[in-house]
Amino acid sequence: MTSPSETAVDAAAARARLLELIKELAVVRGKVILSSGAEADYYIDLRRITLHHEASKLVGQVMLALADDAGIDFQCAGGLTMGADPVGTAVMHAAADAGRAVDAFVVRKAQKSYGMGRQVEGPSVEGRKVLVLEDTSTTGGSALTAVEGVRNAGGNVVAVAVIVDRDTGAKEKIEAETGVPYLFAFSKDELGLS
Repeated sequence: MTSPSETAVDAAAARARLLELIKELAVVRGKVILSSGAEADYYIDLRRITLHHEASKLVGQVMLALADDAGIDFQCAGGLTMGADPVGTAVMHAAADAGRAVDAFVVRKAQKSYGMGRQVEGPSVEGRKVLVLEDTSTTGGSALTAVEGVRNAGGNVVAVAVIVDRDTGAKEKIEAETGVPYLFAFSKDELGLS
């Protein structure tokens, strides 16, 4: 069995390595237009992380530790397709590695008009504690859509968590509109993007 101090060292090592990989693989410098329509001098392409053979496992470990450190108890993890899909899966696998049962889910941008007509896919979130995830957030729109979809499906959203916070007001907007905490693993400053 792993001791609490070994777990803390493992989490710190995972976080340090994930930060290195984000800086190396995901930060793209140059003028870009963000999904919000705003212009930036850099782009953080976290799909280069969440879909990477080494980094995806670290994402799960870091996001699970982030929620645990904040005292967030949850049974399901996921968010709006497509940015949150690999994050939810990574958290599910990290939880399984730790002997915990956490289901992943996917929130569609809109409810299906065919089949079962669901907006939230995967194991049911109804009556369960849900952690809404996103890779990064600029305006908070994707996370807010996910929260609304989960709540409409009967889920109890306990927090929103992102890998990288761009410090563009998403935290304040999400907390104000949802009434739940907004957590982030890394700030833009930690990536050298002040």
